[in-house]
Amino acid sequence: MSYKIHKAVVLGAGTMGAAIAAHLANAGIPVTLLDIVPNTLTPDEEAKGLTLNDTQVRNRIVQQGYDRAVKAKPANFYSAEHTSLLKLGNLEDDLETVSEADWVIEAVIENLKIKQSLMKKVDTLRSETTIISTNTSGIPVASIAKGLSDGFCQHFLGTHFFNPPRYLKLLEVIPTGQTLPEVVEFISHFCEFRLGKGVVQAKDSPNFIANRLAFGSGAFALDYILENEYSIEEVDSITGPVIGNPKTATFRLIDLVGIDVWEHVGKNLAPAIPHDEHALRYLNSERVNNMIHAMVERGWLGNKTKQGFYKEVRKEEGGKEFWALNLKTLDYEAPKKARFDSIGKVKDIEKLGERLTKLIAADDRAAQLVRAFTYQSLAYASQCIPEIADTPKPIDDAMRWGFNREAGPFEIWDMLGVPETVTTMKEAGFSPAAWVEEMLVKGIPAFYQYQAESKVGVYNPQKGGYDPISRSPMHINLNEEKVAGKIITQNPGATLVDLGDGVACVEFHTKMNVLDEDIFNIMLEGMDRAEKEYEGLVIGNDAENFSAGANLFMVVMAAQNGMWDMLSDVVKKMQDMNMRMRYFPKPIVVAPAGLALGGGAEIMMYGSRIVAAAELYAGLVEIGAGVIPAGGGTKEMVRRILNPGMRTAGVEPLPFLQRIFEQIGMAKVATSAEEARGLGILSPADRVVLNRSHLLAEAKREVLHMAACGYKPPLPEKIYAAGRDGLAAMKVGVYMMKEGGYVTEYENHIAGKLAYVMTGGELSKPQWVPEQYILDLEREAFLSLCGEQKTQQRMWNILQTGKPLRN
Repeated sequence: MSYKIHKAVVLGAGTMGAAIAAHLANAGIPVTLLDIVPNTLTPDEEAKGLTLNDTQVRNRIVQQGYDRAVKAKPANFYSAEHTSLLKLGNLEDDLETVSEADWVIEAVIENLKIKQSLMKKVDTLRSETTIISTNTSGIPVASIAKGLSDGFCQHFLGTHFFNPPRYLKLLEVIPTGQTLPEVVEFISHFCEFRLGKGVVQAKDSPNFIANRLAFGSGAFALDYILENEYSIEEVDSITGPVIGNPKTATFRLIDLVGIDVWEHVGKNLAPAIPHDEHALRYLNSERVNNMIHAMVERGWLGNKTKQGFYKEVRKEEGGKEFWALNLKTLDYEAPKKARFDSIGKVKDIEKLGERLTKLIAADDRAAQLVRAFTYQSLAYASQCIPEIADTPKPIDDAMRWGFNREAGPFEIWDMLGVPETVTTMKEAGFSPAAWVEEMLVKGIPAFYQYQAESKVGVYNPQKGGYDPISRSPMHINLNEEKVAGKIITQNPGATLVDLGDGVACVEFHTKMNVLDEDIFNIMLEGMDRAEKEYEGLVIGNDAENFSAGANLFMVVMAAQNGMWDMLSDVVKKMQDMNMRMRYFPKPIVVAPAGLALGGGAEIMMYGSRIVAAAELYAGLVEIGAGVIPAGGGTKEMVRRILNPGMRTAGVEPLPFLQRIFEQIGMAKVATSAEEARGLGILSPADRVVLNRSHLLAEAKREVLHMAACGYKPPLPEKIYAAGRDGLAAMKVGVYMMKEGGYVTEYENHIAGKLAYVMTGGELSKPQWVPEQYILDLEREAFLSLCGEQKTQQRMWNILQTGKPLRN
């Protein structure tokens, strides 16, 4: 049987249901969102004379869920335009939409009887090939489909998304004993390729994989913290990025999840796992449960109430700060910096395994906490095999993708060394499962089998040996490629890597991938080699961010030391390099993800094509550093936004100029690749890839596709310069902003420089000018501003604080 997903229906418009619907829309799938019909009128509805039969009333609950999803921060939708793919309805009037759906996702309240009743109705409406899934986080999946038709049960499974679905990669797919294998295979492939998910197949066991481990270890963590009298700020300073966790650490994460959700999950999990003595010991902790319940009773639910383990407090002088809860008194206290010698000594070590090894060996309170948390999590993960997974790999994948961790428990265990860690764990009272010691007795010292830096096998306790790990051709890891001898050339800032099939990749690897001459030199050499040896180039990397822009330290130091020729040469070198990319005879595909700011955004725009990760935060932000885009960014925005309109007779340039001016002058940063398309940073022909892990492979594939189609660079294009009349109009607008108090005196000065470049300066009349004309104006304005004291103050402020200065 063949499956497709062209239409979807989501049942339940709560936090998860509405966010899942939003992400389906992000992927281009039309989706209908349904929820229950209210049984009473609100005072506002009564005042308007509405009745329970009015559509506005009957769709009130789904409308509220949709409105919350639209307003959510961080955003659920990639752009405002994506909301057009979502339709609203209710479970009584519109349930028949199920009959036209290819995929129905149930996300109603966590109540088995309600889910079963709804699924019974869906069973009578679904088509033969409709796939139905539940987003339950704790109810046994098979029980929801009990008593339904064979066809329903064969097409029913769990698809457990993590909140928020747009940002968290994990999707647990939970088949039942009746789910057809081809349904599991199809939905897994679809969710990986279309929705960008890291798919982990889980067993239908209580809380599946990620939440089972998270709450088993989380309950231990809270009990240990209370017993040993750690403060919230101490814990969060220890359990964040330094040990491989995100910045939310422990208590910020619980605030994000919701204190009420934490209590609900714990209460439901405990009776479902009577056999799990390890977890029950802490899930039943009176001191923890009493504290959590007291917070819920007081309405301290975390981020959603702006008060949980942290409370948002407005300062008298403006701004806000976060006060932490005193776990003894349940009073909030002003922020205090927690400092530990052991943390200070390891925080700058790059490799997680090395950081943890040194931290665990230290002897202060931070090290004590890390030892306990690490040893307990390793022991508990081992004890959950084979109940929740047959091998360590699904567990590691689930914990990395579900909680944005640097590594899963078994990956960490391998980093620390399994034989020596088992000994110290037992001494500390955290004995691993028997199968771990049996593995060591067999002479197998690690959970994974490695070739260089690649995992090629994972230990299977039931088989007593390694299972091979299959590698997807859509996953290109540049570190693995380099270890395999694929380096063509390199320097401290960048590497040229052979990706095979006639495609090479330029990888940046400076701090935050800031741009410098090392990067420019590798890019230029890459183009030199590509002209003779390759089909084309990819510019991309595996780092969190594509590029945070120019090396500001180099710029400000050169300016303060009067090295104007050197600075001019570097800017000219970047401009020339970007122009060479634009008119290069072979395809150059740029593959950005994360931050692409300033010069990073400029490099993006000069590629033959962009294949961007969906989570791309791009913008020309140079104004914050007291300068204007000078690597070709200003010229390129004029070419992209103003040029097309001015090819039509009688069109006024001012609206287009205002759009460009606001975008650059306000340092707008797109919050997704699709939003960047709306800003003109991506073109209609550029592609967006939802799965970050596929990005380099998709970029390589695009190079080969373009080469096979006989790629030709664009024809040289002139730029429309509005001249002195356009400049005068722009200056009036800038003056009004200054007089209105929207910009400072110095920002008015920078804005004048920007307007001058955008309009081509004091030209006597509008005209089409060569690209180089605008590039020269860009460079002159940039150098002039670099010489200003207030620009230099802005640059130093960014370097020292990471924040822009408005002087």
